[in-house]
Amino acid sequence: MQNIIVASVQFECHNGVKDYNLQVIDRIAGEASRQGVQVISFHECSVSGYTFARKLTKEQLVEVAEFIPHGKSTQELIGIAARHNITLLAGLFEKDLQDNVYNSYVCVNGNGVIAKHRKLHTFISPYLTPGNSYTTFELHGWKCGILICYDNNIVENVRATALLGAQIIFMPHVTMCTPSSRPGAGFVDPQLWINRELNPEALRAEFDGLKGREWLMRWLPARAYDNGVYVVFSNPIGMDEDQLKNGCSMILDPFGGILVECRKLGDDWVKATLTPDALTKAGGNRYIKARRPDLYRNIIGQEHRTELKVSWLNTQE
Repeated sequence: MQNIIVASVQFECHNGVKDYNLQVIDRIAGEASRQGVQVISFHECSVSGYTFARKLTKEQLVEVAEFIPHGKSTQELIGIAARHNITLLAGLFEKDLQDNVYNSYVCVNGNGVIAKHRKLHTFISPYLTPGNSYTTFELHGWKCGILICYDNNIVENVRATALLGAQIIFMPHVTMCTPSSRPGAGFVDPQLWINRELNPEALRAEFDGLKGREWLMRWLPARAYDNGVYVVFSNPIGMDEDQLKNGCSMILDPFGGILVECRKLGDDWVKATLTPDALTKAGGNRYIKARRPDLYRNIIGQEHRTELKVSWLNTQE
């Protein structure tokens, strides 16, 4: 297995303006390819936009959603990948022939769709249908997986994807800077974004504090470390409808260390070379081999009532 060069992106997505978002994806994919990147990852719903969906009716959401792989946006992503000789991952709302709508994330190259993941834990809209399977696939000799945003907060999902052989897990998000029951959580004032050139320190303090990066660092490195996998985290920056997002897209190694991270207060991307030797040296590789499923098989598999409540949503019932 050879080294692989991977990039993670942050950009200010325009909700519902697919043409603009695809232009940004095209531009950044071209820049990355010219710098030797083989695989590039954009955030959750980076084609369609995300947070605006909480206000859409079922009919409106179906109209925004597209078929995969034959829909216009997926075909444009394939064209971008072909034009720049790069593999790219991006997200959009998907629909099927029965008008079920999914929060989906695709991996494409110039030849077509390599993989598609449907988010397992959906909550932005009551009209979204959750996925029902894990996703693994091969890229350049590496086994990869995809888990979208809240999927990664459920530790069993990351472990299951690793047990299926994933060595790199792509984790596209739209997260942070929203209210929660955890201490320090909350929205970031959009005025700080407007004034970011005059007072970048105030915005950076909010982005890096408990509303944002400090919270992320309490759990994201553990997903990489515990499972001995590379993690490619992508997240938007800037205004997402009426909410401000803090970016900090990054790539982590199997030791839980940050290899590279976006730090600009604007569109940005970073790249890292992933080496296979770290996979076997990492503690997670030993921990997985040391498991004793006989002790907890029946505990982890117990039936329970699934409950997901997010206080900041304003969905239509």
